[in-house]
Amino acid sequence: MIQAVIFDLDGTLLNTCDDLGAALNHTLESHGLPPVSKEVYSPAISNGVKALLEVGFKDTLVQHDEQRLRQSVLDYYAQNIAVHSHCFAGIAQLLNALNSRGIKVGIMTNKPTFLTMPLLECIDELKQIEVVVCGDTLDEAKPSPKPLLHAAQQLAVDPQHCFYVGDAARDIEAAKAANMRSVTALWGYVPSQEVALSWNADLNLTNPESLIAHI
Repeated sequence: MIQAVIFDLDGTLLNTCDDLGAALNHTLESHGLPPVSKEVYSPAISNGVKALLEVGFKDTLVQHDEQRLRQSVLDYYAQNIAVHSHCFAGIAQLLNALNSRGIKVGIMTNKPTFLTMPLLECIDELKQIEVVVCGDTLDEAKPSPKPLLHAAQQLAVDPQHCFYVGDAARDIEAAKAANMRSVTALWGYVPSQEVALSWNADLNLTNPESLIAHI
């Protein structure tokens, strides 16, 4: 019996694509390089800043100080963290349905605390979620199961009674290692549906509200 649902953040609860893309493009333009399109940067978002830099700078990345580029992206993003970001369609309805059924809700993201908490404060639908575990909350992040186990502990729920919903391979890997039921958010930043299905999650859902049928 499912007693809690824990969500990844970027690409699962929130569409943060355009704000992260803007941060990448700001850094590219400051180095005299052309911006990249949403089609180029969106598949990289769930894999972090390094992946964004790789699709933006391509072969020229080795010519730059990667740490400085990373800081440039993060600085711009932190100052413009919720200009375009919003919940995916169906997330508000899903959260309301979970609440009405007494199902606990938490967030486990690899996003660092200094970015996660200000972002959540800007999103009305997510402000009431009290259990939030970030990538730097513990000494390990996903795909380690430790942050998910910590989230379950904070929710006072046995991991085997939890769903973990995410849009990246490491999300499914972490859920399985934590003995949680894994759910792929196919509405998120998955590289392709074919690749996402190869992760062998317990559930593969094309929209958030469809999760209710499995609780």
